[in-house]
Amino acid sequence: MKKKHNHDMIVNKKAGGVMVTETPKALKKEALKAISEMCLLDDNLMALVFDRNTEATELLLNIILQRSDLKVLEVIGQREYRNPMSGGRSITIDIYAVDRNDKVYDVEVQRASEGADPHRARFHSSMIDTKMLKAGQEFKEIHDSYVIFITASDVMGAGRPLYHVNRTVEETGTYFGDGSHIIYVNGSYKDDSDPVGRLMHDFRCLSSVDMFYPILARQVEFFKETEGGQKVMSQLFEDLVEKWGEVRAKEIAEVMAQEMAEEMAEEMAEEMAQEMAEERAEERALEEKKASARRLIARGKLTLEEIAEDSDLPIEVVRDLAVLQLA
Repeated sequence: MKKKHNHDMIVNKKAGGVMVTETPKALKKEALKAISEMCLLDDNLMALVFDRNTEATELLLNIILQRSDLKVLEVIGQREYRNPMSGGRSITIDIYAVDRNDKVYDVEVQRASEGADPHRARFHSSMIDTKMLKAGQEFKEIHDSYVIFITASDVMGAGRPLYHVNRTVEETGTYFGDGSHIIYVNGSYKDDSDPVGRLMHDFRCLSSVDMFYPILARQVEFFKETEGGQKVMSQLFEDLVEKWGEVRAKEIAEVMAQEMAEEMAEEMAEEMAQEMAEERAEERALEEKKASARRLIARGKLTLEEIAEDSDLPIEVVRDLAVLQLA
C-alpha cells in the first residue's frame, strides 16, 4: 500500500535531532509555548519591540551611552546589509537606528558568547561604513557609528556593566578619533540601582509585569500577552520554521544529490571495470585461438578453412596468420 504523505507537516529542529510536528493546531501550541519563553535577549522579539519605536530606542541608547539627550530619527528592526562583493557575506542588523546628528547605531543581542566574537563586531562596523559615503564625498564626512552587543553572559569576564572598545594610539594612549565605536553590554549584570542593571533586568524578564521600564513593558505585553501580538509572533514563528524547513530541505537535497553522484560514480566505475575485464578476457581468448591456429598451420595437415573452423576464427584471420608464419 502506498504511503500517504501529509502535506500539513513541518519539520522542527530540536537539540536531540529532528521532530515532526503536525500543523496548524500543534504548531500554534508550540508557537505560544516558544513565545512565553522569549525575552528581549531573543533577537526576534527584540526586533519587533524596537522596530519603528523611536521612544523605546531612545531609552535603550541613552542608558547604554549614559546620556539623556539622544534623539532617534529612524529605527528599523532586522535591517539587511547586503555585501556588494559577489559571494560575500551579508548581515542582518537586529536594530538599526539613526539619531538627529546622523550617527548610526547597530544593536545586536547575543545569547551565545561565540556570537559576540570581536571579529564579528569588526565586520558589522565595516559593513555599516560601506553605506556611509556616496561617490564624491570626502572621508571626513563619514558619520560616527556604534556597534552594540548586548550579550546574555559577561563575555569580557570583568563583571562590568559596559565595555567600550575604541581605537587608541599605542604610543600616546590618545583616542584615534575615527568615529568607530564598539560597546559590549553585560546582559547578566544585576544592580537595580543602576539604569543599566534595570535595563538588563528587563531584557531578561519573561513577563511584562516584572519589568522596570513602562515603555518596554507595554511592547512586551503586546507581543507576548495579547491575542494580536501573539498572532504576529506566531506568524513569525511559522515563518522561521518554514525558512528552517526550506534550508533543511536544501541540505537534504544536497546530501541526496551527493549520495546519488557517489552511487553513480561507483556504478560507472564498476561498469568500466567490468567492461575492461571482459575486453581483456576477449583479448586473451582471441590470442589463445590464434596460438592454436598457428600450431595447426605449422603441422600442415589441415586446410586453412578447416583450421578456421577448428579454432573458431574468421578465415581472413587464419590466412593472415598463415602468410606471416610462412613468410
